[in-house]
Order: sequence, then structure tokens, then C-alpha cells
Amino acid sequence: MTEAKKAEILNITELANYQDGAVVSSQVLHAEKGNITLFAFDKGQELSEHSAPFDALVQVLDGKAEVIISGKSYMTGTGESIILPADEPHAIKATQQFKMLLTMIRA
Repeated sequence: MTEAKKAEILNITELANYQDGAVVSSQVLHAEKGNITLFAFDKGQELSEHSAPFDALVQVLDGKAEVIISGKSYMTGTGESIILPADEPHAIKATQQFKMLLTMIRA
């Protein structure tokens, strides 16, 4: 992943393009205390269930996805956000092509 350039205007959604049958990511910012990463999911692609030791904010920039947190399903769409709680299992499934900005903050 290549980090975005600083002190420049970015069109975040253009940092990762859709690819057939893939999940593409582009790191926007990386720091010791957290990361911001853009993901572009093709329809049907997913991040399998996992957990992380810190909270993360998912911001849907384009399209729709199912976010599953501790077995509960949430349908998200463009302009919506959801917080993935620390240490709880979660997964993300693209119900259509979608892009999300993931912000992880380490305590």
C-alpha cells in the first residue's frame, strides 16, 4: 500500500478503483496511533470475520454493504457509518460494488 501525499487535495474515492472479483485497498494515512485506509470491494467480495483490539470507524463512500458485528447484520449504504467495537468479531460483505474508508485508532 502506498500512502497518500500530504498537504495535497485528495479525491479519496479515486485512491482505489474497483477490480473484478477483488478487494482493493489504498492506505491514506499511517501513524503509530492509527490508520486510515480506503477499500474498494467488487460485488460479492468480503472481509471474513475477524476482530481487532481497537475500535474502527467504517464510512461508506459508495454503494452498499452488509456489516456483521457479533453475529448481528447491519445494512449500510452511501453516506452511512458504523463503528466496529474493539474485540468484537466482525465481517463485511459487498452486496454491490462499494467503497469504504476505514479509520482505526489505537488506544
